[in-house]
Amino acid sequence: MRILGMGEEWKGGDVMRSPGGAQKIHIIRNAMQKWKDDPKKIVMFTDSYDVVLLGSPEQVKKEFEASGARVLFSAEAFCWPDDTLIPKYPAVENGKRFLNSGGEIFHNLNIFVTVFEGALMSGENCSIIMYRFFRHRVAAPRLEDNRHILPRFIGYAKDLYDMLSEGESLKDDDDDQLFYTLIYLDEKKRAKYGMKLDHQSHIFQNLNGALGEVELLFRGKEAYLQNTAYGTVPLVVHGNGPSKVSLNSLGNYLAKAWNPQDGCLECKENMIDLEHKDVRCVPPHFILKAEKEWPQVLIAIFIEQATPFFEEFLNRIEGLVYPKSKIHLFIHNAAEFHEKDVKEFVDQERDPAYASVKLIHALDNIKEWHAHNLAMEHAVKKDCEWVLSIESTAHLDNPYALRLLIEQNRTVLAPLMIRPYRAWSNFWGALTSDGFYARSFDYMDIIQGEKRGVWNVPYISSAYIIHRSIIKDKDRKPSYIKNLLDPDMAFCENLREKVRPIFPIPPSLVKGISMFVTNRLDWGHLVDPENFETTHLHNELFEIINNRWDWEKRYIHPNYSQSLQEDAVLSQPCPDVFWFPMVSDRYAKELIEELETFGRWSDGTNYDPRLQGSYENVPTVDIHMKQIGFEEEWLHFLREYVRPLQELAFKGYTNDDPRIEGGYENVPTVDIHLNQVGLEKQWLFFLKEYVYPLVQKAFQGYESDPPTAIMNFVVRYKPDEQPSLRPHHDSSTYTINIALNRAGVDFQGGGCRFPRYDCSVNDTKLGWLIMHPGGLTHLHEGLPVTNGTRYILVSFVDPDESELETCGDGCEDHNDLVSQVFYPTSSSSSSSSGPSSPANYSSPTNSSSPSNSSFSLNLTREEEEDYSEEDPLDYWKPPDFSRQAYGGGCQFLRYNCSIRATKRGWMLMHPGRLTHLHEGLPVTKGVRYIQISFVDP
Repeated sequence: MRILGMGEEWKGGDVMRSPGGAQKIHIIRNAMQKWKDDPKKIVMFTDSYDVVLLGSPEQVKKEFEASGARVLFSAEAFCWPDDTLIPKYPAVENGKRFLNSGGEIFHNLNIFVTVFEGALMSGENCSIIMYRFFRHRVAAPRLEDNRHILPRFIGYAKDLYDMLSEGESLKDDDDDQLFYTLIYLDEKKRAKYGMKLDHQSHIFQNLNGALGEVELLFRGKEAYLQNTAYGTVPLVVHGNGPSKVSLNSLGNYLAKAWNPQDGCLECKENMIDLEHKDVRCVPPHFILKAEKEWPQVLIAIFIEQATPFFEEFLNRIEGLVYPKSKIHLFIHNAAEFHEKDVKEFVDQERDPAYASVKLIHALDNIKEWHAHNLAMEHAVKKDCEWVLSIESTAHLDNPYALRLLIEQNRTVLAPLMIRPYRAWSNFWGALTSDGFYARSFDYMDIIQGEKRGVWNVPYISSAYIIHRSIIKDKDRKPSYIKNLLDPDMAFCENLREKVRPIFPIPPSLVKGISMFVTNRLDWGHLVDPENFETTHLHNELFEIINNRWDWEKRYIHPNYSQSLQEDAVLSQPCPDVFWFPMVSDRYAKELIEELETFGRWSDGTNYDPRLQGSYENVPTVDIHMKQIGFEEEWLHFLREYVRPLQELAFKGYTNDDPRIEGGYENVPTVDIHLNQVGLEKQWLFFLKEYVYPLVQKAFQGYESDPPTAIMNFVVRYKPDEQPSLRPHHDSSTYTINIALNRAGVDFQGGGCRFPRYDCSVNDTKLGWLIMHPGGLTHLHEGLPVTNGTRYILVSFVDPDESELETCGDGCEDHNDLVSQVFYPTSSSSSSSSGPSSPANYSSPTNSSSPSNSSFSLNLTREEEEDYSEEDPLDYWKPPDFSRQAYGGGCQFLRYNCSIRATKRGWMLMHPGRLTHLHEGLPVTKGVRYIQISFVDP
């Protein structure tokens, strides 16, 4: 392997922007002098900028000989540099038609000479490249952190020399590709040199215009590229034209940097150990002393807008495990909203203190673009080796992040950070043709941690470190200004185009400072500042939807998750009354302050204009969540945090019921509704006159008003205002009640009493949630507050809030029905609605019923039942079946209780849902008839 052009002055023009590059023809021709008469030596020529070599010499030789050519050029889909030559190209049935001088092979040789022109590498790196190449792979060298070997063309000694000699009179800045193209289009010269094009990418794969044709695959630990259009496996990949970013992405794998078995192979290359920097074998007790030798770092903090959970952001900066004496702070605050917080952070006394602090205030009116550039200048002034640039939206949750990023030792490196529960991150894996976001093939794998490593990417933002080798180089120092681009996009685009003039070489060969993102570890997360309202007293309280992760950390009780554990024992101070740790002390404090600031408490009378009908049957002094703009957030709280607890406490009862809205019966039965046989009116009269008196006797205190509405409010109890609340039911299937202050401290007395069970919950705990059925079985009252003020947050929750739909004319209305249960039909239920009785039918149920109470009237005698011929229900006897049924009955799963010996004509009454999940037991013989009503008085 030989390197040509190293140290020579480049005179071939700017080939990235215009034709040129003929100087390379002269360089190659001069190098071929000693082989010009050798008919057996094979030469492959490549540039060092935009190519990855994948094949071994033997593989390349085999494919080349199979082509039958003496000189083989790569082919592409575009005609460059003169598209007027298109008609002169020979037609091609299948494959790429046009010559690309990015790769040529010259035939009849038995050894390979790879020429890397203008490679930016040390002699040590060259040795590594040669070693890897002759181990049958060329892995990408680190060219200023660019991991790609970038080939241009491959050729043949004698034929190559003779062909190149035709360009002896070319000027250095003439176009090399046009030179090769004109030779190829000349039929006689094409035959003379045995020139062919690699139309189907057997050896050369040009990516420009062909990204949709290639697929990255693995064969064990070996990465390779499959051309799916032609079924070939290219051996040389060329990121020509605008496809260089895509080549970088593929190079993360093709250059032996990562494989599925070993993971990231390159992650530990060139790493440093700060604890042992500049010393050898430092014992653990000398580590602190070694910290004095740690590099100085500038942490540049950019606060460009009002940002939620800014307090936590500053805490993360303060908590970074790195000697503060080695940290200089540069803070640009463009958000006047955060001036107080920033001042308190800067003025905080520390021991040790930061090395220095430079603060730019919002009123200084320094724009973000210029602030970033000022930070780079400040880093040079303070002689910092690294800069950590971080925005207020980026939370470094890993306290060791700064140290670990420095030890990774990449020129520009970003820790992967995402917005929790979303695919939004601080890097792009690919770009569109105009330089904006495009999703790379591996983007989701990287952000989800399916693939872990260090990745070459075209765009980073929010948080990253930069090494001083870039900052202090006036030609490479990053700039955050370019046209009208935002600072991050300008920064990345300028880096991608930066010239690296280590010695005079063509700009096309030295452009681009690579950027990397690492997800080797979990570093932190991003907050979402969009739609952050700053009009409240406690603004983060309203961020549960936009920034749920941070909201949860601040406001959910630290023991909340314990209730969700599989072996958790739920606390029940009274039967079917559950107690859960729910929210933090801070939540309770801030919500009370928010409400008292709002101040518009209701007057505690029955008149309540906030309600439909303006009448409150059981009034309290309260504020509704809707009044403070917290309604949507609170419903989200119920769905995400309360519902999992509800489903644990009341198994079988869920919010989702497709039977209602979609007309789908989830638990079907063989049944007939009473309105189908003309008994609807009579049955409703029966319920009113005979059943309702029994309901009032069995479930004392339950009167009327079906639980169909959801209400969310905070109640205030004060001795001189409203100290207590009379016994009542809630308009809910279940009610939750969260204590917002401390019993015995903030107030005396208070609590909730359930007369049915003669049970009281007095010693309420701040932030804990009580859950109980709202109606029927759980009549309850608020006990008197004798001193202080008690606040509770109450929600009336009805997961089955949608009423069951009634069929119109011409359809089968499933209001009132009689069900036949045959063996081996599984026991189940049907559902629908009626004016007073949501559903009246016959069937055992296998779920919670859509009602407050259910009645089942047995119409069939059981196996052991005495039977009287005078039974008035004989007319229900179906033809061809015995009036006697075997098996059947109703089981209540929660109580492990079964009702099997049902008596014909007797009525079973039970709560229809929440606490009384039930199922119909199998009928083993005969037919069982039961008449059912779902009643919601």
